[in-house]
Amino acid sequence: MLVKICGLSTPEITLVALEAGADAIGVVVSPCSPRHVDAERAREVVAAARSARPDALTVLVTAELAAADAVREALVAGVDAVQLHGPRYGRGDLAKVSAAGLVPWRAVSLADDPAPVVGAHGEDVLLLDAPVPGSGATWDLTLLGERRPEGRWLLAGGLTPANVADAVRAVQPWGVDVSSGVESSRGVKDAGLVRDFIAAARGT
Repeated sequence: MLVKICGLSTPEITLVALEAGADAIGVVVSPCSPRHVDAERAREVVAAARSARPDALTVLVTAELAAADAVREALVAGVDAVQLHGPRYGRGDLAKVSAAGLVPWRAVSLADDPAPVVGAHGEDVLLLDAPVPGSGATWDLTLLGERRPEGRWLLAGGLTPANVADAVRAVQPWGVDVSSGVESSRGVKDAGLVRDFIAAARGT
């Protein structure tokens, strides 16, 4: 079970997440998001992750930047992967990520892609989110039904320490992703909630 803690904005909370066992961390570079960080802060977060856990996956997440701009920001930040979030991004955008030597992630909701298939647009990893990403809104997992993807896909959207274990049992994703579900206020991560989420996701 891969666990990604997204929307991290300080080295301190990054270290908390990795020490608690997170496999991946995400920095958001989307100016309209309350979790947006600039290039300098993204570098600081990634550097902290590299220092603490060289094996941890670092991901730049955007729902606004053009793919070429996201790649440029990702190379400056030093991340491993770029997560392009939303239906505006297509195969050509993900190809730009791959061409730069970065791991391409695609994030969508079932409203955008009713029959999601990992790799359909050239992504290595698919993330299924709520229709409004980063909102903390839950969504009806029964909608997956027979459409549950196979392979490397993450469940996101409305997950919290209280419900992630049930969600994992229900749809058996390859991994889970959380942001607002481990915050004490919008955009501010809570160390205790981060630890609780990781433990609950793993059933420990």
